[in-house]
Amino acid sequence: MKLILATMMVFINYSGVSAQISRKVSTYLLTQYNNTLYDRTAGNNPWGIGLGIQGFYNNGTRFKPTLELTGDVYLEDDKVLRLNADGAVPLATNDIGGMVNLFAGVSYHPNLRSYFSFTAGPSFISGKTLLGIKPSLGWYFSNSQKWTGKISYINIFNRDSFSREDFGSISVGVGLKLF
Repeated sequence: MKLILATMMVFINYSGVSAQISRKVSTYLLTQYNNTLYDRTAGNNPWGIGLGIQGFYNNGTRFKPTLELTGDVYLEDDKVLRLNADGAVPLATNDIGGMVNLFAGVSYHPNLRSYFSFTAGPSFISGKTLLGIKPSLGWYFSNSQKWTGKISYINIFNRDSFSREDFGSISVGVGLKLF
């Protein structure tokens, strides 16, 4: 009887310990709204909405590698053709239509409720691959980190090939922890 009782106690203790092990990767499904700050054709793409996935590698430090994949569509368009500075019709379209970003970087988590991140990588706009950066300020709505909010600045370099002007936007997002 003592052996059975001791064995049961070991299993109960072990099951409690294994439930406390944290996952190495935290993944969030995000929905976001982007407001265009500057672009040569800002009237053709003043705002966009999208979805994304962001993952943090939980390495036990305050600095965590992060990876995010986002896709946005720009639905509003004022249907105005904007000519190049020399008066020529641009070869590419004036509107963005859609943007897909695959950014990697690092995040700093000073406490359980907030984080700062800086990511960079390729941005796919109108069939072109461009370089983009995305610094962000994020927070968790509770210590369980089930829901997150994030404000980001997105800069895509040389979006307009003729004028070499950048595309910039502010993004506000809310995310739910998947695992």
